[in-house]
Amino acid sequence: MFEGKSVLDIVNMGGFTMYILLVCSVISLTIVLERVIHYRRKRVDRLEFMGRIRAEVEKGAYDVAVTICAMQDKPVANVVEAGLKRHARSPEEVSQAMEREILAETTRLEQFTGAVGVIGSTAVYIGLFGTVLGIVSAFHNISVTGSGGLPVVISGVAEALICTATGLLVAVPAVIAHSYLNRRVDRFVVDMEYCSSETKELLLGRSGADASQDAAK
Repeated sequence: MFEGKSVLDIVNMGGFTMYILLVCSVISLTIVLERVIHYRRKRVDRLEFMGRIRAEVEKGAYDVAVTICAMQDKPVANVVEAGLKRHARSPEEVSQAMEREILAETTRLEQFTGAVGVIGSTAVYIGLFGTVLGIVSAFHNISVTGSGGLPVVISGVAEALICTATGLLVAVPAVIAHSYLNRRVDRFVVDMEYCSSETKELLLGRSGADASQDAAK
């Protein structure tokens, strides 16, 4: 049935819903590629990074530690920076500042990923809608012409099912990609929470050391 037909011909056989599915596919692929590249740029070796921060905080060089964070411009670094900038305040204020930053960074990391999930959950239904329209159109043409028989019906249904197949072809990769992106975001959240906890311990320990030095004087 598809012999000698170009991709455009096959798309036209499926009707206007095929174009909707193609647009959804392009949008999904674009978002996934953009997010993967973005996540790679925002990754940081948390052990190496926190080792540098620990070294500066233990020396009391808070400004240097903040500068290190600012130069990184990554989610983990931004969370630690939020805490370091408030090192002279109470532990509660430090903790709240980092928690707010974790929420803000998580929102930024999840940007656009919801659209991939929506495409993954709706593409199948768009394809089914196109199939239903195609079948209705096939039977309508038969009723109008009053001829055709079973071969024509089967041919019309087969052409209509192109929409369902395309919907699945768009939906399945989108669902897998959405799950993958969510896992990547979860890893960032774990790193941010880990570094937040370590930063609080560092600042608490440093505050205790400063208090001991002041008492000794």
